[in-house]
Amino acid sequence: MPEPPRRIIHVDMDAFYASVEQRDDPELRGRPVAVGGTADSRGVVAASSYEARAFGVRSAMPMARAVRLCPELVIVRPDFARYRAVSQQVMAILRSCTPLVEPLSLDEAYLDVTDNLWGEPLATQVAKTLKARIRAELDLGASAGVAPNKFLAKIASGWKKPDGLTVIAPERVEEFLRELPVEALWGVGPVTAKKLRAIGIERLLDVRSADEERLRGAVGSLALWLKTLSRGEDPRPVEPDRRRKSLSDETTYAEDLVDPQQIRGEIERIARRTAEGLEHRKLRARTVTIKVRYADFSTVTRSHTAAAPSCNAAEIAARALALLDRTDAARRPVRLLGVGAHGLLAEGELVPVPDSLPF
Repeated sequence: MPEPPRRIIHVDMDAFYASVEQRDDPELRGRPVAVGGTADSRGVVAASSYEARAFGVRSAMPMARAVRLCPELVIVRPDFARYRAVSQQVMAILRSCTPLVEPLSLDEAYLDVTDNLWGEPLATQVAKTLKARIRAELDLGASAGVAPNKFLAKIASGWKKPDGLTVIAPERVEEFLRELPVEALWGVGPVTAKKLRAIGIERLLDVRSADEERLRGAVGSLALWLKTLSRGEDPRPVEPDRRRKSLSDETTYAEDLVDPQQIRGEIERIARRTAEGLEHRKLRARTVTIKVRYADFSTVTRSHTAAAPSCNAAEIAARALALLDRTDAARRPVRLLGVGAHGLLAEGELVPVPDSLPF
């Protein structure tokens, strides 16, 4: 007999950063709020309240453009320490129901409530209770999606925001899939969507019926995964101890950097800060990457992978500086610099690498 469908919930806090600011400052309630940097310092929108979204203000938008769209916009500098503290309270509420909670970020998480600590057989009722507790205990709103797998639950949580609850019962999956555009598929962003539309694939169901070779020609190895999702299937379990895959840090500058020595100094500073983050988390990285965004907004990345993982600040900084030499940073004004660490291993996973290996 096939296993009964699992009961997965995706909880997504509504306009999280902005909602925390509005909750903690009564003067901000009901007003268009954007959390982020100031418009005159090349700031970007990290989050916007629903009042601001009514004017078209969205996250990742330059703050100067947001102010043009909404002249009465209230800009609040982010307080990530406070957001992390509130996030921990949200996750504690979720874990009171099940240990199978997989945070995706500060403001969203998956839960597997097939078997839960409350003994509640209906996932819809679990979602309603979680939303009510978040509202009562934290005075914040959340939306939730309930479905047989992670892919469908995440789509469902965004269906009726804010304060939404959408349930996709197993018998309704096919009906639900018929309504979805190709952008709903996990891993399909604007670039991939454009490639799919170029070969006549507009809807999720078009992926299902597409010729596999033609699909692979457009999206490469992603083709098989998209075919699986197009059938409403997603075998990924909820992983409460999901491994961090990377650690990165970057800085956007109020004025373009043109001095090569200043650029090198900034890359070294960011690299050392990234290394400190690795050491604090007891992680080591095999791959170091840098990101350079020039004044014209064109962006390049460079990476180097070593045999032995490390969190040594001097070593990571030296590798980042060597990567910088493979860019035009010394000849073009620079707007943003970033350093990332990838291929992470915990201390207990480290295997000694000999100095030399026999042929």
